[in-house]
Amino acid sequence: MTDHIETALEAKGISLPKAAAPVASYVPAVEINGLLHISGQVSMADGQLITGRLGDDLSLEQGQEAARACALMIAAQIKLATGSLDRVDRIVKLGVFVNSTADYTDHPKVANGCSDMIEVIFGAAGKHARSAVGVAALPLGVAVEVDAIVALKPA
Repeated sequence: MTDHIETALEAKGISLPKAAAPVASYVPAVEINGLLHISGQVSMADGQLITGRLGDDLSLEQGQEAARACALMIAAQIKLATGSLDRVDRIVKLGVFVNSTADYTDHPKVANGCSDMIEVIFGAAGKHARSAVGVAALPLGVAVEVDAIVALKPA
């Protein structure tokens, strides 16, 4: 089966990373009643964690790049769970967690890195509801973590 979305990404020079294995007691995705719930995906690129804190040692642009990396990992987890990105009917909601100082307020701008990449990947089906919150710390010291709810087309 041809994965039309992944083929379009390759034409744009975008490739998905290998879906990351869980690092604790959870599964990466659960499908129920046509919804795929993706566990939080941490910022990672080229097999390396993207760590740091916004408002301290990371710039807005670095935070956005970390969020983009989360979007690619979400897509990789969707493909692993469903076999094809073409199964996505709609990205319903993203929850974006930004490792930041107490006075940092650009969480929505950081989260745009993920949101914009999701729309690049899925087009109109990538338009989603979202929350973006700052947190005092994230697992493994990562800069950003994103979870997702995805509506699927019937198999």
